[in-house]
Amino acid sequence: MTQQSAGAAGTDADPVEVAVAIDVGGTAMKCAVVDGAGTVRHTERHDTDADRGPDAVVAAIGDVAAGLADTARARGLTPRAVGLVVPGVVDEVRRVAGYSANIGWRDVPFGELIDARTGLTTALGHDVRAGAVAEARLGAGAGSDNVLFVAIGTGIAAGHVLSGVPYPGAHGAPSELGHVQVVCTDGPRCGCGRYGCLEAVASASAVARRYGEAGGDRVAAAEVVRRAVAGEERAGRVWRQTIELLADGLITAIRLLDPEVIVLGGGLAEAGAALLDPLHAAIMERLAFQTMPRLVAAALGDQAGCIGAALLALDRFHAGFAVGSATGT
Repeated sequence: MTQQSAGAAGTDADPVEVAVAIDVGGTAMKCAVVDGAGTVRHTERHDTDADRGPDAVVAAIGDVAAGLADTARARGLTPRAVGLVVPGVVDEVRRVAGYSANIGWRDVPFGELIDARTGLTTALGHDVRAGAVAEARLGAGAGSDNVLFVAIGTGIAAGHVLSGVPYPGAHGAPSELGHVQVVCTDGPRCGCGRYGCLEAVASASAVARRYGEAGGDRVAAAEVVRRAVAGEERAGRVWRQTIELLADGLITAIRLLDPEVIVLGGGLAEAGAALLDPLHAAIMERLAFQTMPRLVAAALGDQAGCIGAALLALDRFHAGFAVGSATGT
């Protein structure tokens, strides 16, 4: 199943350089044609259909990328590169998706495959780090050189951006904030196999679970927050615990990275002031000698991944990387 919508078109008299952008999730692929200013010119949404197996998903991504490039040309736009961002472990230099638990692939050479399928050079990135790039350059972190983006949704993930460039780590898995241990004893088991990780206790799914364990009915995290703000004691207790746990995780990141600004995205960040205000206060209590970074909500919503993918793709093109080349020419 595919959903499409169109944005502003270019004209023959005014050709616009764009990138094809694909943000692959466990259930859906968010897709777009994006220009160098970060303006989304066209969007599509496709089911990932991960149950078909990793090989089928990889083939579908190639088809979607080629189709988006054709759509851009038909609209008078000039596609220069493809930006593909995926979850899991990503080797951005070799352009290889090492592992994704949600989709099941291992060591997929996406760069070479998409180059060959589209005739365009391809940048491969991590989905959260791409969102971090978009927020750092064009969103809530714009104007700052040291930005930590933290996505708090079903899980918790982070991306660290320095002077507009995401830090990739030595092994493709930096800034794993969700797996910082914040509950040392009797913490819940995390998806990574360990206990007491931040993701296991303070993500949106964890908030909903803890509310149920406290005797509440089965509701989403957003409803728990709404009830907490409205004065329900059970929800308030769960939410206060969540704030304290998030502060414990973020203070570790502040100690290590000393960011100028922390941008909070993901579903839980939609709580707005109900999250930002008490979290700011809780971090301040833990700061000691360090400087408090600005704490802000993300500005680009669920388009951040696609916009970031496009920025990485155009970076690659303008750096002179040839089609099918891992190192450039």
